[in-house]
Formats: sequence, C-alpha cells, structure tokens
Amino acid sequence: MNQYETVFIMTPVLSDQQMKETVEKFKGILTAAGAEIINEEEWGLKTMAYPIQKKSTGFYEFIEFKAEPEAIAKLEIAYRRDERVIRYLTVKNEKYAAEYAAKRRNKFNKKED
Repeated sequence: MNQYETVFIMTPVLSDQQMKETVEKFKGILTAAGAEIINEEEWGLKTMAYPIQKKSTGFYEFIEFKAEPEAIAKLEIAYRRDERVIRYLTVKNEKYAAEYAAKRRNKFNKKED
C-alpha cells in the first residue's frame, strides 16, 4: 500500500449538510476500495488564486490515506463525475513526505488538545 494525499475544492454554494455528504461520499469510495484513511482536515471556505467556473471561492477538503493504486483511479473518476467538485489533486507521498506528514499531523493534533 502506498500513502497518498488528496485535496479537493467543492463549489461554494453548498450548504454545510451537502458539503459533509460530499466528503462522506468520497471517504466511502476510498474505504470501499480498501483504503485506510489516516487523516482528514476541513480547511473551510477559501478564496482561490483565480476564478474557476466563474467562482472565486471554494470549500477545501484534505484527506490523507493509504491505498492500492487502483483506488486512485476510482476516486478520480468519482471526482470528475461529481458536479460539486471544482478541482482536485491527488499525490503519492514518498518516504520523506510521509514522515513529514506524520510530524505535521502530530503537531496539528497537539494544538487541538
């Protein structure tokens, strides 16, 4: 299993409930494909650097997970088919990036306590 990070931007016209349903949908796709979700962060409504589909803001969501490469194909097909997703990016973490992500997670979790 490889470690991946994905960030996707949802359209700003969604309600909180619709936004949560969208996130749960993608988490469900990952877990159905055998992925193990390590971390999830809701980055909230942010202004984008440039307008996409005539929208200048969007809801950002970050998910870190371990999965087989086949799961990525399923996830990205679901992103493309969902009209609520404006943009997405999924990257594979190599060894040093995975170590950094673990440190970042621990630092972030200590701040919440």
